[in-house]
Amino acid sequence: MGSRREPRKIVAVPVRIFGTDSEARVFSEIVSTIDVSQYGAKLGGVRARLNIDEIVGLTHGKNKVHFRVKWVGQPGTPAEGIVGLLNLTPEKPLWDFVLPQTEIDDYQTKRNADRRRWPRVRCAISVELRRPGQPVIWGKASDLGQGGCFVEMSIPLPLETRFEIALWLNDTKLSLRGQVASVAPGFGNGVRFLDIVPEHQERLRHFIQSMVPQERQALSTKRFGV
Repeated sequence: MGSRREPRKIVAVPVRIFGTDSEARVFSEIVSTIDVSQYGAKLGGVRARLNIDEIVGLTHGKNKVHFRVKWVGQPGTPAEGIVGLLNLTPEKPLWDFVLPQTEIDDYQTKRNADRRRWPRVRCAISVELRRPGQPVIWGKASDLGQGGCFVEMSIPLPLETRFEIALWLNDTKLSLRGQVASVAPGFGNGVRFLDIVPEHQERLRHFIQSMVPQERQALSTKRFGV
């Protein structure tokens, strides 16, 4: 896993993990945590086969949060059934116990950069999805990269659905073509951008670069309680 400066709490509590597996089938399982932190969780006993970077939901008690799958134990090894998750909304309550304090940590950022060609930043921007002959769907992108985004919506679209997607980048509306890359029931869709022209790619790059200092400041504020 590499070095990590984010302390984790070793605790076994029941949680429900749900979403779509590697064959796009909906699943829901009661499993147990191995360790948790404000920004991640390790689970054991997961039977569903999950893809890296898939979005899944996790419930504990009455709380529900969505996570991104960051690593999966290989079948036939002692790590089979163990998955590592990254909390996409660490500011939302999930656990009913106190977590250890964290230090600034570049571990997840470096790992994300290795796993995804286009690193993403957290955001909260309005999006419009348009399918031919269908009403406009409004949603909110909670993360954004030059290759795609995650759009929060209560009723996600089916896998592989194609549409026109408009992103509101500050006061500018950027229209692109997109396709559903993953489905998180109750949360939304992972979206990949299709056939982006260089001009639009450059506009995305500038917007994402402008968001990076804000994201770092927000993380520092949350972690140190400033």
